[in-house]
Amino acid sequence: MAITGVRRIREGLMMSKAELARKAGLSTLTIDRVEAGKTCRLDTKRKILQALGLKVSDKESVFACKQPEDALAAVAAQSPPGYEPLR
Repeated sequence: MAITGVRRIREGLMMSKAELARKAGLSTLTIDRVEAGKTCRLDTKRKILQALGLKVSDKESVFACKQPEDALAAVAAQSPPGYEPLR
């Protein structure tokens, strides 16, 4: 199974699925489905983006699953100096 943008960013932030689910107000099953590449509602995407500290404008790079590095760069740009997400 390919690693999706959501999973890669979550792991880069050293965040568990349970922690992401709690921060987003979603179930861990929903996070599992999204990370498996299943479709989800726009509201679910918005909640996940907010929980990851990203903007709605980052949704294409996160949910397209093609270039999650762009979203990782967005997280790093909003983080304290010296912070680098794990890759």
